[in-house]
Amino acid sequence: MKAVFIVFNQANTERVEYMLDRLDVRGYTWWNDVLGRGSVDGEPRMGTHTWPEINSAVLTIVPDDKVDELLEKVKKLDEVNKEVGVRAFVWDVLQSV
Repeated sequence: MKAVFIVFNQANTERVEYMLDRLDVRGYTWWNDVLGRGSVDGEPRMGTHTWPEINSAVLTIVPDDKVDELLEKVKKLDEVNKEVGVRAFVWDVLQSV
């Protein structure tokens, strides 16, 4: 199993929900109002007058064989509008109860 953490501009909320539904990813944890800045060239998302946009994030645990397809969809979503931004990070899940 793998943990996939997806951070995205709230402008992509419906697209991310749709992507998870289409891939039959049922279980996830969702955070709204996630603040931060991309490590390479991302604009700050701070919910302030200067940087008004805000991110959300979702964490899901998926079977290993679903990771590549999920990352492919995230990449395609990012390519639609690079300035809006979406990133995904993957970790191994060693145990769960």
